[in-house]
Amino acid sequence: MTIGLGQLVDWGVFARARTELGGAFVRILGYFREDGVKSVTAIEQAMRDRSAAGLVLPAHTLKGESRQFGALPLSCLAEEIEMEARRCVEARQKPDDLIERIAELRPLFEATLRLFDQETQAPAPAASRVAPGGFGRRAAPTFGTAQR
Repeated sequence: MTIGLGQLVDWGVFARARTELGGAFVRILGYFREDGVKSVTAIEQAMRDRSAAGLVLPAHTLKGESRQFGALPLSCLAEEIEMEARRCVEARQKPDDLIERIAELRPLFEATLRLFDQETQAPAPAASRVAPGGFGRRAAPTFGTAQR
């Protein structure tokens, strides 16, 4: 699978998550990193163990968390792994056909994290901060404040 770096993240989804999460964004993105490392490691270990059942939950987790931040190719790959692993569980088969897809997972995850890091190192777009009433002017009184 060849994906250009510009296609790894839907920056509109990323920006929306950043806005909605506000001050908690960086902390939650850190959770994504930690959980993602655990999920990718668990998926790789389950593949080494040839355990289809062991693939399902970490792939499901990675799918949802990736989608939340706009990492759509990562989310789609995790979903593909999850769905094939579920099929294997139901058919009582080993997930041998997933080895190539799982080999793509860690490099895709790491490339996505690098883009997230680059984006979060840049200053967040500042909201326009105009003093109430404008520069050098007294703010108009608001409800519940005493007037002088």
